[in-house]
Amino acid sequence: MAWIFLILAGIFEMFGVAMINKLHRDQNWQALLLLLAGFGASFIFLALAMETLPMGTAYAVWTGIGASGGAILGMVLYGESKDWKRMMFISMVLSAAIGLKLIS
Repeated sequence: MAWIFLILAGIFEMFGVAMINKLHRDQNWQALLLLLAGFGASFIFLALAMETLPMGTAYAVWTGIGASGGAILGMVLYGESKDWKRMMFISMVLSAAIGLKLIS
């Protein structure tokens, strides 16, 4: 169950990052509330995952999902570069997160 919590934490982290961009564009209170809800849920699920998983593993996987997911959202939603080098490094981050899961 801890790994499910950790994946949910990463997904909410991605949502929070997307809401930062929305808040920057729209500058309204709904975007701010969504941003706070996304990051709040992310921290709650991270805390639940860390009740079982080691802190280093949980934090590394959480940041990996958030960073990779944020970069992918930027490419899909906001037209950011889809250069092969960028894709390779995103793959490396995700591979490292999977590797931590396999050895934990």
